[in-house]
Amino acid sequence: MKTRLTLALTVVLAGGLAFAEDRPVRSDLTPKDLARVEAVTAPTTDFSKPEASENKSAGKGTTTFPVNLSSFSHFLSNLSFAQQEQFNLGDGLFRKIWVSAPSSTQASDGLGPLFNARSCQSCHIKDGRGHPPLPGESESASMFLRLSVPPGADDPRPRQGDVVAGVVGDPTYGGQLQELGVPGLKGEGRMVIDYTDVPVTLGDGTVVTLRQPAYSIADLAYGPLAENVMLSPRVANPMIGLGLVEQVPVADILAHEDPEDADGDGISGRASWTILPETGQVALGRFGWKAGMASIRSQSANAFAGDIGISTPLVNKPHGDCTPNQTACLAMPTGEQVRLGETEAPDPVMDLVTFYAQTLGVPERRNAGDAAVLRGKQAFYAAGCASCHTPKFVTSRDAENPALAFQLIWPYGDFLLHDMGEGLADHRPEGGADGYEWRTQPLWGIGLTETVSGHTFFLHDGRARNLTEAILWHGGEAQAARDAFADMSKATRDDLVAFLESL
Repeated sequence: MKTRLTLALTVVLAGGLAFAEDRPVRSDLTPKDLARVEAVTAPTTDFSKPEASENKSAGKGTTTFPVNLSSFSHFLSNLSFAQQEQFNLGDGLFRKIWVSAPSSTQASDGLGPLFNARSCQSCHIKDGRGHPPLPGESESASMFLRLSVPPGADDPRPRQGDVVAGVVGDPTYGGQLQELGVPGLKGEGRMVIDYTDVPVTLGDGTVVTLRQPAYSIADLAYGPLAENVMLSPRVANPMIGLGLVEQVPVADILAHEDPEDADGDGISGRASWTILPETGQVALGRFGWKAGMASIRSQSANAFAGDIGISTPLVNKPHGDCTPNQTACLAMPTGEQVRLGETEAPDPVMDLVTFYAQTLGVPERRNAGDAAVLRGKQAFYAAGCASCHTPKFVTSRDAENPALAFQLIWPYGDFLLHDMGEGLADHRPEGGADGYEWRTQPLWGIGLTETVSGHTFFLHDGRARNLTEAILWHGGEAQAARDAFADMSKATRDDLVAFLESL
């Protein structure tokens, strides 16, 4: 508790929070408004009808377009006309295809030299969820294989006191397997996935077959990996609602933290503290599968460098993830153009891409009042799912962008780290997260995955082929909720899935 309080006090100094005893309290609200927020975000006990504004997942920014392939690609409905123009410019850059240097299109060169994708949109297809390689696909652009080794005595990672950020990459292959290279340069290798069937019998006798994946790398082009290398696959996350998540007050996230399980409910979520590269200060991580990033800007900059090999002012790596041991990669030309800026994607590009990611909307809930959905919602709460998948928050009144300020949102996630058990463990620490911990994923938009992304693969590596399989993979702190789902009747399980599909 002392460590948590020390870290939280650091955030108080940086972010203007106030404390009541051990718990941080929002300082952007009057006592009257704070009471209103606490009342409106309290868990419901009435499952006979939808809650007020429950269909407005992103508050006033909720999008209401017809459900289709582009449902995740609309801007928040409450943007000004000038902001819509910014969004559209950012959208163009998000879709931009980068090419290798030197090229005739100098504003677009700088790809790689080693890379996984040629554009942001190549990973976040239609701003949606990534997937494992499908039959016949030669590239796995929307799923990556992270690499790291245990830190040694000369740990090079950023550190502030007890807080450390990131990982130590493989000495030769860096922090991510890059399957592609620019002309004249081989890609690093190829991710290989082998699945083993794992039958699971539910309480009513239904048998569900899960897929247990095992990961390896074939066709290594630059020598062996480190003997102690750790592998962790990651599919690209949906882009919706990120700016609203960024504006959930630190105090409200910490209010759900219970690292010592003081209430005895078996749930011991804890905050992921990291270091904000923009300032070098300790900040609350809330983005990425292990909540290793504290801002959309830093998340975007790291993706530019690690996925596409594009340098930005925040992560100035014109050779991307190339390591000192990859001399052929480091000898390749870069796309830096002094007349355009000191990096391949200078601040105007970063500003617009960041704004685009901050202002993507969230589609309106569907069928929130259907009887089956309401029954499924009650089952969701009764099983304990809402203990981690926190339904609602109210964003900060002090948000710089008025469209993001003081909105009641329904992300269904607490943005804390939770031990998910052996079944989902990657045994690979990242920052302050250990090899069993994952950030609770927000569930908003999950029911539109097939519509937008063309598949129903879930979890960090897409092993689950549907929502039922995803739930059955839960373990650790979620074991009780998983077992409650497994013991439900088929009708109740179907209702719970119907509720998730309405989000």
